[in-house]
Amino acid sequence: MLKCTLNKDGRYLTLDDGITQTRFHALWLRDNAWDASTRSADNGQRLIALRDIPASTVITSATLDGSTLTLSYSPEGKSVEYDTGWLFENAYDHEAIAQPGWIRPGVETWDGELMSNIPVADFQSVSTDPEALKIWLGQIARFGFGKLINGPIEAQALTRVVDLFGYIRETNYGRHFEVRTEVNPTNLAYTGLGLQAHTDNPYRDPVPTIQVLYCLESSAAGGENMVVDGFRVAERLRAENEEWFNVLSRYCAQFEYAGSEGVMLHTRRPMIELAPDGELIGIRFNNRSTAAITDVPFDAMETYYAAYRRMGEIIDDPAMEVSFRLEPGESFLVDNRRILHARKGYSGSGKRWLQGCYADMDSLCSKLAVLEAKHLVAAQ
Repeated sequence: MLKCTLNKDGRYLTLDDGITQTRFHALWLRDNAWDASTRSADNGQRLIALRDIPASTVITSATLDGSTLTLSYSPEGKSVEYDTGWLFENAYDHEAIAQPGWIRPGVETWDGELMSNIPVADFQSVSTDPEALKIWLGQIARFGFGKLINGPIEAQALTRVVDLFGYIRETNYGRHFEVRTEVNPTNLAYTGLGLQAHTDNPYRDPVPTIQVLYCLESSAAGGENMVVDGFRVAERLRAENEEWFNVLSRYCAQFEYAGSEGVMLHTRRPMIELAPDGELIGIRFNNRSTAAITDVPFDAMETYYAAYRRMGEIIDDPAMEVSFRLEPGESFLVDNRRILHARKGYSGSGKRWLQGCYADMDSLCSKLAVLEAKHLVAAQ
C-alpha cells in the first residue's frame, strides 16, 4: 500500500510503495502543479513563472486517496492534487548516470547484422494508414534510419516523404538538391566517386537532423547506399580505449564549407557530442569538411589523432555497415545526428539520379508522439 510522509520542515515528501522510497522537493512539486491557475487547460503550458512561487515554499499537509495525492502549501495557502502515477513516471530521486556516452531508452544501436532486418515500409501504406506510419517512424527513432519502397517516380516526390511527418529545411543547396554526376561539381557528392561514410553538413549550427534521399533513376552499375550507426561506433571506440572516446568528446573539431559563391560556413563541435550529463547525443564526422583542428592542446594532439584515426577505421569496417541499392521510387531517411551514410562508386555508363533534402527530427518525434498518444486512447 502506498504511503506518504513529510520530512520535519516540509521541504520534501517521500512516497513509499513498499519496495522503494521516492522523494520529491516541495518547490519541484509546486512548480509541476497541474491546477487551472498554474497550467493552461488547453495546451498544458505554465501560466506562472518560478518567480511567482515563494522561495520559502513548504508542504504543510499531504493526504493520499487512492492514486490522488493532495498537498497544501505555505505561504500561499494553496492546495493541489497530483496523480501518483504521473509522479512516479517523472521521479528524479535516483543516482546520476556516471558513464559518459550513455544512450537514452528506446534507442538501439546496431551493426551489419541489421542487414537482414532493415527498417522498411511501403510508401502507400504509410501515406494512408496511421498505424503503418507510427511503426515506421518508431523504427527511425529506434534505429536512426528507415527506407521507403513503391513511391511515385516523379521529380520532388521526396517532399511527400517529408510531408508525412514535418517540414523541409531549406539551405544554400535549396529546398532540395540533385545528386548525380556533374561537370565541375561544387561538391564531391555530385561525382561518381565513392564517399566515406559521413554525417552531412557538420559545418552548420544547428546541423540538419534529418536527410532524405529519393531515387528517380538507377541504371548505372554500383552506387549502393550504405549506412553506419555512429552511436555503435562510439560505443565500440569507448570499449577499446576510453581515453580515445574521451578526447574526441572533450575537444572540438572544426568544420567548414565554402564551395558555393556567397557561402562560408564554419562551426566548432566535438566529433562525439555528449549532453552535460554524459548522454550521447550526436556524431559529426566528415573528412571532406574537417578544417584544421586547433582546439586540442599540444600535449593531447597525438592522442586526438590516434582516436580520430581509429574512429575512421571502425566506421570503415565492413562489419559495421548496412548497404542497399535504391531503385526508382525508393527512398531512405537518416537521423543525421547519429547515422553516417555513404555511397559506393558507380560507373560512368547508365544514369543515377537522386534528389535529396533536409528536415528536422523534432517534427518526426512530434508526429510519432501524436500517433502513439492516439493509439493509447484507442486501446483504452
